[in-house]
Amino acid sequence: MRDTPRSAFAHFLAIPTRWMDNDGYGHVNNVVYYSYFDTAVNQFLIERGVLDIHKGEVVGFVVDSGCSYFSSVSFPDVIHAGIRVAKLGNSSVRYEIALYRNDDRLPCAAGHFVHVYVERSSNRAVSIPAPVRCVLDTIRGESLTP
Repeated sequence: MRDTPRSAFAHFLAIPTRWMDNDGYGHVNNVVYYSYFDTAVNQFLIERGVLDIHKGEVVGFVVDSGCSYFSSVSFPDVIHAGIRVAKLGNSSVRYEIALYRNDDRLPCAAGHFVHVYVERSSNRAVSIPAPVRCVLDTIRGESLTP
């Protein structure tokens, strides 16, 4: 995914870096990238009206994630997180996310994020609700990884 252009993604979220994101080496710490993934995916779902983080009966739990790093980011850069659905199953969805620094053409990092949908009260997997599935279809595309 190192050479993935911005045009490969149907949705973007701008995320400003924060002073506290920098580590002792003067760049954004690797664990913060996972926070960017989580923020981009959940903000998309909230904005589309299919995720209620407080009262929703069905929610997505992260069961798998990964990230490859290509170049450094530091405060006060702005991250542009591109997200797409690479695989949509019965109860799970695999997102691919690429993070672009400022106006860079190629990503500084890229990876994946898998949600399994569960009933909040029982923590048991359920089918992805139809309204969620419809929203996910709007950013569905070919997987960028083998």
